[in-house]
Amino acid sequence: MTGGDPLPDGSHGPHVLVDDLEVLDISADDRHHLDRVLRVRPGDPMTIGDGRGGWQAFHWGLKPHPAGDRRHVDAPTPRIGVAFALIKGGRPELVVQKLTELGVDDIRPFVAARSVVRWDADKAARSAERLARVAREAVMQCRRAWIPTVHDVTDFAGVASLSGAAMADMGGAAIGTETTVLIGPEGGWDDSERATSIARVSLSDSVLRAETAAITAGVVLAAERRS
Repeated sequence: MTGGDPLPDGSHGPHVLVDDLEVLDISADDRHHLDRVLRVRPGDPMTIGDGRGGWQAFHWGLKPHPAGDRRHVDAPTPRIGVAFALIKGGRPELVVQKLTELGVDDIRPFVAARSVVRWDADKAARSAERLARVAREAVMQCRRAWIPTVHDVTDFAGVASLSGAAMADMGGAAIGTETTVLIGPEGGWDDSERATSIARVSLSDSVLRAETAAITAGVVLAAERRS
């Protein structure tokens, strides 16, 4: 197994995830998507990954046949993360999808003092499953080698205490060595949150919607990691 190989650019066909590249147990939903939605035919090229850096080219079929050596993509360093205050509707799914595509490693929903949205235990459990599924689907779509960690919903203290954390706020500095950016709720940070000693970073000269700010943070963090 070689180290540091990039995932294919799409010329190898669609990409699907399994738990174990030795077993190749492709879920019924993923098989349906490949067969009925993407119209992949027996013998067509495709790739299979384990979401932990491993991947291999195959020819599609009831039992996919290897079409190349198994490869491995090293985990990017440093890990980068975005924590966002809970938002309404389907916007959490949008944020998770786009942060996954951008290469963010840790995605953390949290409840801020001024958060309008608050999940009870049942809602939090259902939402965690849904957001993890969104991240997995986004990994397959963008052919990313590593599935990000979508953490359980927490509170402001839980994200403010993270190493390398910074709050997105008007008048802050440009993102530099920070590795996790906290995005506040629609109503903004309250006085107690502003009183914390963590760094402030600015994402724009204008006021951004919460989901736009979260995605912007992911863009900037990923660009800083590549530079």
